[in-house]
Amino acid sequence: MEIMRFCQSFMSELFRHIGPEIDIPAGDIGVGAREIGYLFGQYKRLTRDFSGVLTGKGLDYGGSLVRPEATGFGGLYFVREMLQRAGHSIEGKTVAISGFGNVAWGAATKATQMGAKVVTISGPDGYVYDPEGISGEKIDFMLDLRASGNDIVEPYAEKYPSATFFPGRRPWEQKVDIALPCATQNELNGEDAKNLTDNGVLCVGEISNMGCTPEAIDHFLELQTLYAPGKAVNAGGVATSCLEMSQNAAHIVWSAEDVDKRLHEIMHSIHTQCVRYGEREDGTVNYVRGANVAGFMKVARAMMAQGVV
Repeated sequence: MEIMRFCQSFMSELFRHIGPEIDIPAGDIGVGAREIGYLFGQYKRLTRDFSGVLTGKGLDYGGSLVRPEATGFGGLYFVREMLQRAGHSIEGKTVAISGFGNVAWGAATKATQMGAKVVTISGPDGYVYDPEGISGEKIDFMLDLRASGNDIVEPYAEKYPSATFFPGRRPWEQKVDIALPCATQNELNGEDAKNLTDNGVLCVGEISNMGCTPEAIDHFLELQTLYAPGKAVNAGGVATSCLEMSQNAAHIVWSAEDVDKRLHEIMHSIHTQCVRYGEREDGTVNYVRGANVAGFMKVARAMMAQGVV
């Protein structure tokens, strides 16, 4: 009740500044479907308008299939493109994932579907390492962990004897092929980056927002490790919010397959732009430069075309 009243009070001021053609908020850490529902309901009461003014809505009132897992799905589509361009297959690779929320759940699900083996998840209390892989009912158990509200991952190791819990530590000390920060900002620092590269990591995909510290990024770039920043890798969540808006505007509902197909195409296009602007003379790609320049060029071209110089 208190959360509902807070959301309603917040929207009572915010509604003046947002709209389907003005600015469209979405959820994030701590703001899920429940909070979006309260916010959307209050917006509708105040404006008498049912439109796609918030994304991440429930399926019963304008939400999109695949939206909860879209950031993780999109991140894996991007990472697979990175690996393929470098001559590697994601199939059979070991993957370290941090977090255990929507993003980590989506990443673990899609990585497993692609034939990789996810061996870690983490929380504020530490991380679990499961050499047998986190798949099937174990991925489903991630949802149970999140729904418990306890914000801990130790119960995973208590339920599955193949797993070991490491209290107060991060998963980047494990030897893996792919590292995917999926939790929060600055969760992978310079020391973590060195641990990963010393252990021969092939690829690092930043699915969380600003998951790597500047020291970690500099280390990956110096060694020319396959590394891509969150502004490219985690774009799938925002992209699927756009797909949700498109469905709302057209008053239609796409199937999960249709949404996933469009998401895959978007991530392929983003990867192509990163390569276009980030390719080095030796054929390798600086994805940080590529993502930055691609984003800048799109905005700059739009500004020039509209007479803003």
